Amino acid sequence: MQRMHTPQTPPPTVNWRTHLSLALLALVYIFSFIDRQVLSILLEPIKQEFGASDTQMGLLTGLAFGLIYALLGIPVGRLADTKNRRNIVALCCGIWSLATAACGFATQYWHMLAARMSVAVGEAGGMAPSISIVSDSYPPKMRSFAISLFMMGPNLGTLLGLVIGGMVAQYYGWRSVFLAFGIPGVILAVLVYLFVKEPVRGAYEAPRPAAAVKEEREPMLKQVGRLMGMKPLRYICLACGMAGVAGYGYGVWAPSFFIRIHGMSIAHAGLVFGVASGSGAVLGAMFCGWLSDKLTQRDARWQLRLGAIGTLCAVPAGLAVFFWPVSDFWMLGSIKVPFAMLFAMIFGFFGASFATLSYSAVSQMVNANERSVAAALLNLFITLLGVGAGPLVTGILSDYFAKTH
Repeated sequence: MQRMHTPQTPPPTVNWRTHLSLALLALVYIFSFIDRQVLSILLEPIKQEFGASDTQMGLLTGLAFGLIYALLGIPVGRLADTKNRRNIVALCCGIWSLATAACGFATQYWHMLAARMSVAVGEAGGMAPSISIVSDSYPPKMRSFAISLFMMGPNLGTLLGLVIGGMVAQYYGWRSVFLAFGIPGVILAVLVYLFVKEPVRGAYEAPRPAAAVKEEREPMLKQVGRLMGMKPLRYICLACGMAGVAGYGYGVWAPSFFIRIHGMSIAHAGLVFGVASGSGAVLGAMFCGWLSDKLTQRDARWQLRLGAIGTLCAVPAGLAVFFWPVSDFWMLGSIKVPFAMLFAMIFGFFGASFATLSYSAVSQMVNANERSVAAALLNLFITLLGVGAGPLVTGILSDYFAKTH
């Protein structure tokens, strides 16, 4: 068991090693989302090669990944609350990177399905332990911004996955994309093991009472039940899960929408949509984290208010992406940019707030020794409802409307 901070132990200082650890963990999260989301730009060629339906592709990108990822996240989070979190992140990063590379060798649909499920096994141990490390590395007044920098991973991962993945697929084939992203991930896993600092748990918090220490030894199911009994945590999990249904359904299928409806190539759709949505989301994540740290010093409720406001603003922008006339576009040199991309950028900016601020809020609701489990619980709802149901339901609806029209 790692030692806890006591009144006799001065809290650590934030230094270059702290920032290096944050940068490497953020890079891990970026790669996890590249490996997770790159499939969205490859849906069309993979579907054609395997002769799959939109429902099958929705299963491949959604439930097959999300179910395993969500269910394994809690036990791995529980392990990370007592064991070395850095080693867990490094090991899991290596596993999912090798599984991503294996996707490039799939010759049948079920081969790809098995490989994607293996990616989920590895990624289940990346996010929650990393959130715990970041939370223990920075004091509360800096924590929202630090977590917002870490939470840029999905946004940068989506941007890089779509842009680079689309170009590689266009010129070298979709199989090369998985190798191009999987192999560097293995190298990154080694760097995490060598250079990420494992912080003292609860270094910036007051000493915990005896009752909290006793909670470390309670069974996992009892701990999960106790945490879900916290009304604020339960409501945050449900809200984020519902927001995730729309967010992941949109994110996975939007590139295919632009390929099918706007007549774009894979590289063109990946470049334009990736830059528009990714840059908007990166700016949104940084802005909401910075603003939250400012406003919560006066009223802690602003941490969740900002997430709710951002989600409300994102909804009309997301609808405009799909309903704006195809005939409206700009020409940036030789690149055709649909006017709908402006709304994709707006959606990314406002949509980035709910998850970023929710993870920060949850990390401060619980004891330092159970942050990984709490983050894994939130991740479970976002993954099962968002990653699991969002792309699958979208694929089912796409097949249904294609048959009726």
